[in-house]
Amino acid sequence: MEHEKPVWSPETIREALKLYAVTDNAWLGERTLAECVEAALAGGATFVQLRDKHASADELRAEAAELLALCRAAGVPFVVNDDVECALAVGADGVHVGQDDMACERARALLGPDAIVGVSTQTVEQARAAEAAGADYLGVGGVAGTATKPEAGVLSPDEFRAIAAAVDIPIVAIGGVNAETMPLLAELDVDGAAVVSAIFAADDIEAATRELSRIIDETL
Repeated sequence: MEHEKPVWSPETIREALKLYAVTDNAWLGERTLAECVEAALAGGATFVQLRDKHASADELRAEAAELLALCRAAGVPFVVNDDVECALAVGADGVHVGQDDMACERARALLGPDAIVGVSTQTVEQARAAEAAGADYLGVGGVAGTATKPEAGVLSPDEFRAIAAAVDIPIVAIGGVNAETMPLLAELDVDGAAVVSAIFAADDIEAATRELSRIIDETL
């Protein structure tokens, strides 16, 4: 069944950031990416980002189309990491870009006013620039050290709060977020948690996501 492309308001985007699942094919094992994302959605993931740095353009497009259908059925936003062309081709809700990826302003121009554009930031200056360029939300981190992106630094609670105070758009914490570190988010003025390995490395993805959902509900 074809699901109509939704229009996400600032309020619904903020709400959807609560438990933001970022895919990682390194943890699939014998499972397919679609099976893993379907389990995460069943467990309560409220937003999905496809991140696959090793896929070809065709492979990424195929993955995106499959995950988009699952997210549409679940009623959650779906964005593609970095690849605006892929997002356009499959009709994704938007993209998430880093400081070294396509500029937020260009992504917004290509995807249009209704697309969701998220930007990774680590400083107040980056956060303000992203908001001015049309970002809908910021990914800020890390919260703790992470093997997924070892090059990413860890921000102090004061740095998180300074970024939150500098912008009006919502913030999702990313980097080292798991069941143990998630309670730290209560002190950071964030709207949600972006999770990679704590979801996709789990043996039982649905159960792990459900537990993370329970913790984030108690934390924020």
